[in-house]
Amino acid sequence: MPPNWNNVGGLPSKSYQCGHCDNRVASAVGYFSSGSTGIIVEIIYICPHCARATSFYDGVQFPGVRPGTKVLSVPDDIEKAYSEARNCMASSAFTAAAMLCRKILMHIAVEKGAAAGESFKSYVEYLANARYVPPNGKEWVDHIRDKGNEMNHELVFASEAEANDVLGFVEMLLKFIYEFPSRVGSKPATPAAKIS
Repeated sequence: MPPNWNNVGGLPSKSYQCGHCDNRVASAVGYFSSGSTGIIVEIIYICPHCARATSFYDGVQFPGVRPGTKVLSVPDDIEKAYSEARNCMASSAFTAAAMLCRKILMHIAVEKGAAAGESFKSYVEYLANARYVPPNGKEWVDHIRDKGNEMNHELVFASEAEANDVLGFVEMLLKFIYEFPSRVGSKPATPAAKIS
C-alpha cells in the first residue's frame, strides 16, 4: 500500500527517475527545508507513480537510480539477489553489489550443471565453455573472472565502474539464459513466408 503523505506542498516541477519504482516521472509535490540563511538545502519529491519519497540534497538523489533493468522470467531467488545488487549500487555499496553479482554467477553455474564447491574462476569458465556467454564475450569473461578472484580472496573494495561491469555482465547473462528463451517459448510458431 502506498504511503499517505499529509500537508504536501507545491514545489517547482522536477523530472527524475524514481529510485523506488524505476519510472521516469515528474513531480511538483513534496517538502523542502531551508538552512539558517533561508536558502533551500533539501527537497523531497513524492513520486506520482508509487507515492514514495525521493530526497535531493546537495545535488545527490536518495535513493539513487538503480542501474540495470528488470529481467523477466528469472527464478525468484536469483531475481531477489539481482534486485538487491541493483539496490546496493543505488546506495553506493559497490563492493556489496559486486560480491552479490559474483554469488549470482556461481549460483547460475551450479543450476546449469557445474559442480558445487568450486572456485569462482571455475564457475565463470564453466558458463563460458557451456556457451551461456554470447560469442564475443570472452574478454568480459576474463575481466569478470580476474576481478572476482582478486575480490574473493582479499579485502579489496570494488569501484563503481567495476561493480557496474559485473552487474552489466550478470544482467546480460540473465537475459540470455532466462528472459530471451522464455519469450520465444511463449510465442506461437509463425509459418515461413513463401518465396516466389
